[in-house]
Amino acid sequence: MKKTTNYFFLFFTVLIISSCATTNSGTFVSSASLNAPNFKYVKLIKGTTETKKYFGMGGADKDALLADAKANMYENYPLKDNQAYANICVDYKQSSYLVIITTIKVTITADIVEFNK
Repeated sequence: MKKTTNYFFLFFTVLIISSCATTNSGTFVSSASLNAPNFKYVKLIKGTTETKKYFGMGGADKDALLADAKANMYENYPLKDNQAYANICVDYKQSSYLVIITTIKVTITADIVEFNK
């Protein structure tokens, strides 16, 4: 019984002193050639998605999350004639809570530019 109590106390202590941890990473790509003054800036847009893992299991991988965030952005902000996505930035944010739950969030931001006809 004493051994079980010690393990419980150790587990409880680790949970109490554990804190949340967050890591961020990202990439930046320009998809449209903006080296001539033949365009105007329309607006900044974004697409997001996230998943949760419990004890490191479950959830989608980063490639699937990236595809979902991209689809979310395209669905919410379809392009019109003479428009293009530019200055695309992909951000990954991973947060852990008490070593039990890990949340991974992917956000894609981009500018919509419209070229002169």
